[in-house]
Amino acid sequence: MSQTYNSRIQSLSVEVSELRQELLLRDQLVQQLSSEIFRLLKDNNSLFPQPEVSDSNQAEVQKLKEQLESCEQQAAFYQEQITCRDTEIYQLRQVIQELTDRTRMLEQVVQELPQVYRNKFEERIVPVQKQVAALQKENRQLQAELQSVSYRLALKIRNSSHHAIDLPNFACPTPSESDVPSIPPDS
Repeated sequence: MSQTYNSRIQSLSVEVSELRQELLLRDQLVQQLSSEIFRLLKDNNSLFPQPEVSDSNQAEVQKLKEQLESCEQQAAFYQEQITCRDTEIYQLRQVIQELTDRTRMLEQVVQELPQVYRNKFEERIVPVQKQVAALQKENRQLQAELQSVSYRLALKIRNSSHHAIDLPNFACPTPSESDVPSIPPDS
């Protein structure tokens, strides 16, 4: 994204440079035209009609007037071009400034993103850590209870085996599961 803005800014900068060169060239041309008009007016006294002007002189004066008018039209045209280019350059500078500001803002956002994600992660991990701690505590309690129950069961089994009467083993057919009476559990 930043590369696109940078390339756009570079292309706009190149275009502004080209426009400046064109503007300088046109300024030089306007200066030359102005100098030429001034020289024509200064050197040629026939532009100011005198009472004894011949037909050939009048034709030459008319021709010079037409040249002068043509030069003035060109000067006006170039001045209009210069004004248009100045406006365009001003607009391009504004665009460049806006893009530069936006690029700075985006770069700042990109630089702040890791911290934002870190903060969000910390906010989300706190309840999970609490839940894990509670589960670990409950697990330890259950393990302690299991050990206690196992220990008591082992003691009960050991105590009940000492009180048992040794009976002789008789050869009997093997009873099926349905023949074996169920023994109620000790409470």
